[in-house]
Amino acid sequence: MHVHELFTVWDWLVVGVYLAFTTLVGHVMKGKQATIRDFFLGGRSLPWLAVCGSIIATEISALTFIGVPANVFADGGDFRYIQWAFGSIIARVIVGVFFVKLYYEREIYSPYDYIGNVLGSHAKSATTVLFWLGAVLGQSVRVLVTAIILKAATGLPVEACIGVVGLFAILWTLMGGMRTVIWTDVVQFFIFFFGGLVCLFLIVKSVGGWADYTTIAAEGGKFVWLDTKLSATESYTLWIGILAMPFQNVTAFGLDQLMAQRMFCCKDAGDARKAIIASGLSQIITLIMLAIGAGLYVYYRQHPMTEEEAQLVADERNTVFPIWIITNLPPGASGLILAGAFAAAISSLDSVLAALAQTSLSLFSKRAAAGDNDSKLVGTSRLVVCAWGIGLTLFTWLLYQVSQNQDLISLAFGMLSYTYGPMLGVFLLAAVFRRSSALGLGVGISLSVMFTLWLQPQGVALLQKITSLSAEQIDRIQPDIHWAWMFPISCALTVICGLLLGSPRTPSSKSPE
Repeated sequence: MHVHELFTVWDWLVVGVYLAFTTLVGHVMKGKQATIRDFFLGGRSLPWLAVCGSIIATEISALTFIGVPANVFADGGDFRYIQWAFGSIIARVIVGVFFVKLYYEREIYSPYDYIGNVLGSHAKSATTVLFWLGAVLGQSVRVLVTAIILKAATGLPVEACIGVVGLFAILWTLMGGMRTVIWTDVVQFFIFFFGGLVCLFLIVKSVGGWADYTTIAAEGGKFVWLDTKLSATESYTLWIGILAMPFQNVTAFGLDQLMAQRMFCCKDAGDARKAIIASGLSQIITLIMLAIGAGLYVYYRQHPMTEEEAQLVADERNTVFPIWIITNLPPGASGLILAGAFAAAISSLDSVLAALAQTSLSLFSKRAAAGDNDSKLVGTSRLVVCAWGIGLTLFTWLLYQVSQNQDLISLAFGMLSYTYGPMLGVFLLAAVFRRSSALGLGVGISLSVMFTLWLQPQGVALLQKITSLSAEQIDRIQPDIHWAWMFPISCALTVICGLLLGSPRTPSSKSPE
């Protein structure tokens, strides 16, 4: 029997009921959608605990749910990924203490409104475009992860699974804006947390209990979590965790509208601060997924994969946890877990669609940029959501063709390295130095993106196409540095160019620009 044939009619029934229930929750909780303030900010009336759960659900997503266990399960995999959690926790405190106060000084819809008020429309345009680029690149990886899960469960082509995720995300976003997004996220949070715990318990039970689990996993080196060696090329070291990743996470939680829009949904700065700092508890779910990865290693040492399962994992390393779910959980239970992963991807995607639509309207519509609450703008917002949803789905199809069997966590963070450093650099020019110019930002952002591209495999391939250099020649002149260090480096490049080529700026009294 093929693996996908183990996904029974009961599992399909559970998936259908789960999606219907989640949709019903979103519909019931959507509230009125009379203005763009209601559609994009949830009327600024959402409880901070719900916003906190939404932040965690969006951050975790299906990427953590299958990518982290796959990394630990792989040859040489271990717990060192947890070192990145240090940067994540540090960043949330910084955002909660410093960013929230700035954002709640006036009625704005995004961090780019704040930047525009201080530095001018050129800075708002630059950071908005950076967000668009990062959102499409990063979110497409999350959609691809879920499509891989669905393929393992259903046997459908990945391209069809991508289309299904995109369709549901568009429908959920259209249904109720950010209120629907927030409350459906809360449902995903509970499914991920309790689903992960149940899977870990069942894996440990199936390998003979905690004693056998810890002994075999430790012998395989799976519990190694700290790496203090000084290396510019290693992925998971303490120094990347506390020096490089705070730059990434400050941008993710404080400047990326995918996450930042949730803070704007709280009723005041105090609630927003509590929501973002408390969301650091997400690292508990990360620990659960790391433990599951070690458990999968132990399980398949004791119960070797069938030939078909081994081939599926060889073809796509990230299918190892979905395969275990399908082949080991009872009918219905596997449907619930996979439905949760599916719905979480939809939740992340509908969040980014709302963010893309809001920033697009703010940039191109004078009425939206001026804070006009004309109800007609809600209809325009829905059309923009559809356009972005179709575009992102098509880009994910393209990404699948060029990224098969890659480490999806590194792929996702690597995509963000193009835009997060420059975005944080522009924010620092606004919040700290209050100095910039269109020329300074243009030069700084361009240099940062090009330097990051040079360090990526895509940059090497592009350089080979436009020059006569061979891969070996490029390798000799290319800096040997891990992409995570590009977050602080590209941030510094943007700040330096902005200071050298810029001029002092006086904050605008308008809200928002």
